Amino acid sequence: MDLKNYIASVQDFPKEGILFRDITPLMQDGEAFHAATKHFVDFAKELDVDIIAGPESRGFIFGCPVAYELNIGFVPVRKPGKLPRETVSYKYELEYGHNELHMHADSIKKGQRVLIIDDLLATGGTVDATIHLIEKMGGIVVGCAFLIELEELKGRELLKDYRVLSVLKY
Repeated sequence: MDLKNYIASVQDFPKEGILFRDITPLMQDGEAFHAATKHFVDFAKELDVDIIAGPESRGFIFGCPVAYELNIGFVPVRKPGKLPRETVSYKYELEYGHNELHMHADSIKKGQRVLIIDDLLATGGTVDATIHLIEKMGGIVVGCAFLIELEELKGRELLKDYRVLSVLKY
């Protein structure tokens, strides 16, 4: 199955000059969604992960079914003000602005093997911030997995010390 057939390209979204890769057609097709998720499950099994971390919100979309399939936990990585208990945070730049991510301070145990799953690798700012948070808590990031990698933005360069799976590359 060619999963690129389920990705819509939207010009000038969210702002002029950006070509947005819309994953919602893939999510709306059960067979395509299952095939994409299976890539992540197989990668997670290969890495023998203990827990999945996913940045909001599309990291939740792929990370949760992988955690469910493997019978392991899922840790949400959220924007400020979205988690109700004590958090750790990290501020970073992204391709069109600034952001900050939070995780519950007790969400990652020291030595846990963590796979980060998200929909998109662009400049790498979001995944780099997520790595900083996990490692700050004593977790071991064993890999990063993405549905789409935008190669021209060179986000992979930030991940040279980690195993990376990109299901689709543009």
